[in-house]
Amino acid sequence: MKKQYYVYIMTNKNNTVIYTGITNNLKRRVYEHKEKIIRSFTSRYNVNKLVYYEIFEDTYNAISREKQIKAGSRGKKINLVNNFNPQWKDLYNEI
Repeated sequence: MKKQYYVYIMTNKNNTVIYTGITNNLKRRVYEHKEKIIRSFTSRYNVNKLVYYEIFEDTYNAISREKQIKAGSRGKKINLVNNFNPQWKDLYNEI
């Protein structure tokens, strides 16, 4: 079985804070954000809604994509989410 890597974007209830991350287990990682298991930026700013993700089969491409998204403007991140998930609904239950 091939391993998968995920680049994801999460936000808070009002969609005012945008967080980009990378993981090899999207369901577990989003759960950790939602439950504030790890004290971090996301727990401090109540970032608990998964609104975007991409799947990769190797770490190199996933890390490169995460860096590309993080380096982009807020507007570019908003456009990514708008094209993928126009209602900005929480995708957690769909993964």
